[in-house]
Amino acid sequence: MSLPVLTAIVILGIALSVAAVHFTGGSKTATLAGADQALSRFAEDFPDEAATTVRLTADAKTAFLDLGRGRIGIVHGIGDHFLTRVVTPLDVKMSGADEANTILLRLADFTWKGGRFRFAGAADALALLNVLDPHHSNSTSEAA
Repeated sequence: MSLPVLTAIVILGIALSVAAVHFTGGSKTATLAGADQALSRFAEDFPDEAATTVRLTADAKTAFLDLGRGRIGIVHGIGDHFLTRVVTPLDVKMSGADEANTILLRLADFTWKGGRFRFAGAADALALLNVLDPHHSNSTSEAA
């Protein structure tokens, strides 16, 4: 078999494999329908934890749940699944705000490093920063 024919067969096979994964739901991303879904998904992994407040990001891919005593529960969509965590200020390497309603969060956990989370309002971002970074200054968030 000639090299050009073999190359074409390999490229066609890879393209068909990628298309099959996509059309069978492999490229679907998980989003939260609301606070109730975030609470129930978090309760699957942490049934003994009771959340008082749920803060959803604007893209509905992440929810932050206030668990009290300086602890935050996180439900975050990765692929078509959800990752859940309980974090404290000790688990956070760095947090800050780059806009009034957006926070940057870096975790010490090697399995998930955190990210940039945008909320619909600045109050949610500020409340979360105040729990995870008690030394955070309100002046950066109120400048907007």
